[in-house]
Amino acid sequence: MVTKWSDKLNLFRSARWSLTLFYLGIIVLFNLMVTLSIRVYAEHEFLRSNIAQRSAVEQWAQSSLDGVVTRPNAAIADIQENYAEIVREHLNNGLLIINLFALGIGGILSYWFAGRALQPIQEAHETQARFTADASHEMRTPLANMRLENEILLRQKTFTEEEARSQLASNLEEVQRLERLSDNLLALHQYGQEGLTRSPLIVPHVVNDALGQLSAAAAARKVKVLVEEVKPAKVIGHYDSLVQLIGILLDNAIKYGGHGGEITVKGHKKGKRYILMVEDKGPGIIAKDLPYIFDRLYRGDKARSARISGYGLGLALAKEIAQANGATIVAHNRPSGGACFEVSLELTANR
Repeated sequence: MVTKWSDKLNLFRSARWSLTLFYLGIIVLFNLMVTLSIRVYAEHEFLRSNIAQRSAVEQWAQSSLDGVVTRPNAAIADIQENYAEIVREHLNNGLLIINLFALGIGGILSYWFAGRALQPIQEAHETQARFTADASHEMRTPLANMRLENEILLRQKTFTEEEARSQLASNLEEVQRLERLSDNLLALHQYGQEGLTRSPLIVPHVVNDALGQLSAAAAARKVKVLVEEVKPAKVIGHYDSLVQLIGILLDNAIKYGGHGGEITVKGHKKGKRYILMVEDKGPGIIAKDLPYIFDRLYRGDKARSARISGYGLGLALAKEIAQANGATIVAHNRPSGGACFEVSLELTANR
């Protein structure tokens, strides 16, 4: 894994330098064209000025000799040629300095632009690599558990029917864990790749359906769910996926809001959007975890996560569902304690 990631890093560095050289080549070509144009123009102007000077000197010499037509002294032409050479040298040196300066600045800007151009691709590759590693780990864990338990049981010379049933039940639990993980991974892919058919729907209906699906889980942890001020409104969205989204937020609040806690669901209009909030009165989200809670397979507060089952895919899936519905989702801590998740949905034209 280290070697592969090192290869990817080298690939991005190589691509960045390639883009830098490409941009720099364009800048150099542009500079050469400008320099050549300036050089030709300056040479033309210098020759034109030189001819004009010689003509003026001839007229002066002719008038000063009382009408005798003679050409100016050759020394005058030599002086002009010497000065012309000096002017050419100064012009070339100046243009060289300008080009070197432009080349240096262009190289720095090219490297910076190349980095900016590759940054989204590099971040996507890093996220994908991290996601693949984490997903592999999550899949290996239940498989390793099943293998270990089965090996222990098979090492026994004899075992009772009850022991066999217990082992099969344990294996079934691990299979169900793998099944949930694969279902969530598939859902993440589908919501990320496929468009949803959206239509007008009534928010309280969606909330009630989600609450119905989580009522048993809330009762098991003795969590009280309050629906306060969910204003009736029509929003644009995909019904089933939004029920799943709200269900994920409720499930998250039930798990992390604390045993015997309280969850509040609120909703109100704000301009052309509808803001739906799911709040709990638990310990809240650690500040360092807030920027990453919607990342795939990210589970903050490792000590607490170890006590609560899950894969860190729920909130990532919620974000994908929100984006597929033209909505946004954010999380923050409440001043009075606990976490709050806000989903901003698009209101219909008639609202």
